[in-house]
Amino acid sequence: MDDLEALSQTDKMCKVILDEARTEAAKLEAKANEDYAAEKMKVVSMMKQKVQTENTKTLKQVETRRAIEKSTSVNKARLAKIGARQQCIERMQGEVAVKLAEASKSDVKYKQILIDLIVQGSIKLMEEEVTLQVRPQDVNLVKSLVDAAAQAFVREIQKQTGAKKSIKMVVDKDNLPANSLGGVVVSCMGGMITVDNTLDTRLKLVMEGDRPALRSMLFSGSKVKM
Repeated sequence: MDDLEALSQTDKMCKVILDEARTEAAKLEAKANEDYAAEKMKVVSMMKQKVQTENTKTLKQVETRRAIEKSTSVNKARLAKIGARQQCIERMQGEVAVKLAEASKSDVKYKQILIDLIVQGSIKLMEEEVTLQVRPQDVNLVKSLVDAAAQAFVREIQKQTGAKKSIKMVVDKDNLPANSLGGVVVSCMGGMITVDNTLDTRLKLVMEGDRPALRSMLFSGSKVKM
């Protein structure tokens, strides 16, 4: 083999080696690109999922905050409405108290009111002797009504039961507060048993016991409970 032929064989071997190297390099590059693309897609997918999760979390937080704000607003409005209605009822109670106080100043009206309250209290006790406790300003008036109240009691008992039952009524030396609306506390057995028939208590019982009816009368169609 001469030098030219040896050189030709060397060139061929170099060409084969270079071709194989290029082919291998191309394969490696393709694999690298493929791996890069796969990793890129994986990262992008993970980022998208992360963003979606954060968006969903943020949306839920916003919805929860809005729900809380709405509930708080509704409750505030509801409490404000209840407060306003309560004030209305209290104002009405005050106006009724004023009218009751005016009624207690009218001898004609108040006399009959006192007799009725005394008889009602006495019927509840059904004792032979009862004590009447009244305001200082009503002492003389009640003393003048004792006989009429006792007779009214006898008539009512006879009407309801057919029986005749007498009763003794005594005005207590201790008085109700002078600023009371009026009425009477009927007691027996030395004050151990009492029936509070003062106008103050009767008004309080009406305001508490008839609250549903009052709400219906004042706030027709209302669904708000108080």
